[in-house]
Amino acid sequence: MPSESRMTQHLDPRSPWVLSTHDLGRRPGSMRQMILTVPAPVDLGVDMIGVPKDAEVELDLRLEAVMEGVLVSGTAQAPLSGECARCLDPVTSEIEVNLQELFFYSDEDASDEDSLLDGELLDLEPTFRDAAVLALPLSPVCREDCRGLCTECGIKLAEAGEDHRHEKIDARWASLQGLVSEHDNDQEK
Repeated sequence: MPSESRMTQHLDPRSPWVLSTHDLGRRPGSMRQMILTVPAPVDLGVDMIGVPKDAEVELDLRLEAVMEGVLVSGTAQAPLSGECARCLDPVTSEIEVNLQELFFYSDEDASDEDSLLDGELLDLEPTFRDAAVLALPLSPVCREDCRGLCTECGIKLAEAGEDHRHEKIDARWASLQGLVSEHDNDQEK
């Protein structure tokens, strides 16, 4: 018996990430290529970087009817926005990910983790979301040679100069610092 834990949720055909497979029919071997620009989904990223909401995502796709369902393959390109993990400056770049997902016609052919067609509709957003999040850098940097921030005062090391230093006093001896006055130091010499 098919998995009963799978909820039947109907897709909205007006959603930009929902694609129709009507022209493919259920004829294995039929194929269609598409180039689309769709708005990025909400909350697509990690702590330091992500795809901005409603940014343009360019999709170059190929939909192929196979015996079990529809195989979607192609690429997606999206802009990235975030902050440098070292100096916290803004970072912008782009990401390109490969997409490949088989959308099954029925529950009988699919396991619980597989994607299903909703009639003739498929939702590409979860496939893109999974591929994009896995490809994001966990610690993005503005430049490969970014020196980051000073751990003592927080100033950018690139702006601080080569002679930027802090006097480090061993915490175990710090309380003795006030016991010796400058005058006592002069007498010892």
